[in-house]
Amino acid sequence: MTDTFLLHFSGQDRPGQIAALTGILSGFNACVLDIGQALVHETLALGLLIELPEGSDFAPLKAALSETSASLGLHLRVTPVTHEALDHWMVAQGKDRFIITLLGRAVSGEHLSRVSSIIADHGLNIDRIERLSGRLSLAKQTAQANACVEMHASGKAQNENGMRADFLAATQAFPLDISFQRESIFRRNRRLFAFDMDSTLIQGEVIDELAKMAGVADQVVKITESAMRGEIEFKESFRRRVGLLKGLPESRVRELLGKIPLTEGAERLICTLKTLGYKTAILSGGFTFFAHHLQARFGIDYVHANELAMADGVVTGEVIDPIVDGARKAEMLKQIAREENILLDQVIAVGDGANDLPMLNLAGMGIAFRAKPLVRQNAGHSLTHLGLDSLLYLIGVRDRDLEKLDCLQAPDVPVQS
Repeated sequence: MTDTFLLHFSGQDRPGQIAALTGILSGFNACVLDIGQALVHETLALGLLIELPEGSDFAPLKAALSETSASLGLHLRVTPVTHEALDHWMVAQGKDRFIITLLGRAVSGEHLSRVSSIIADHGLNIDRIERLSGRLSLAKQTAQANACVEMHASGKAQNENGMRADFLAATQAFPLDISFQRESIFRRNRRLFAFDMDSTLIQGEVIDELAKMAGVADQVVKITESAMRGEIEFKESFRRRVGLLKGLPESRVRELLGKIPLTEGAERLICTLKTLGYKTAILSGGFTFFAHHLQARFGIDYVHANELAMADGVVTGEVIDPIVDGARKAEMLKQIAREENILLDQVIAVGDGANDLPMLNLAGMGIAFRAKPLVRQNAGHSLTHLGLDSLLYLIGVRDRDLEKLDCLQAPDVPVQS
């Protein structure tokens, strides 16, 4: 006869329930093999896998639990567990574990149905679901609101690449981002965030804004777009664009510091990362004058970008080597990690262009943020619908964790000179 039982309690949540129930178990010397609790809209679901000493009679314990449950307003369901089922549960500890994060302005039943079907189709079981965003309607789209649901799944993935492809197809069908990552110690122990700057930390390309001032916007934009699509080698495109800026007064260049706004959520993200002790870096094919301005404002630890050469108060149109292209971004990322004694698995890199792919693919987690199609398809993760602060969900930070951070009390504002 079995001496292992699964106890399931459900009902309205109230203080003291678990203390009362486990007190009963203590009186019968029951060993708790597993425990799990979920709370949805103040309704409790509590599961306990217990084992009794050999030769024990379960009937008195069941009677005591039933009486106490009734007094607490809970319903009790008891399921005997066979030795075969227990052995299967023990062996299952070696299963692969994954985290699937759904992010959008809203998360609907249709979204959950599509994602959970993909998970099941690839042989995984959903073990736990948790809301990471604040207490807003997950089904009603609200401007600037974040909706995030995190699923924990386990099993032997039959085809990880195929599952990623299915998730990507779902993001193209819905206004939804889906992050799929293996659960590991590194997921809970990231230490360095590296960012591209233009169109990632800030809303625009500095070189394009300079081109408008110089009256060569159309020419520069065409070269920029071609480079970001991967059609022109970055160094060549950079030399062409900078050459078109020749003669632009330095005083006009400095005007940009107060004109290009931050990307939604950038201030909240960086403030939180610095408060939590993360190292941060800007690795940009843009210019140092703007990157250093952001560094001074936010306390960014490292900056590697291109120097805009000037002489006699004007832009020379010359390029100062070495140019920070995709390969150099990756090399600088490795160098920073070495200096900080950080494993690359502990690094998160974020960017939007083709020249970001080397560092995105090098980092433990590479995120294509509001990126071009080529970058979204080739990066491990892609975020399009929320602001930069949604990256916090991917490292397990909940909205409620941030409520008391002083630096988050003011909304994001444009970068000021």
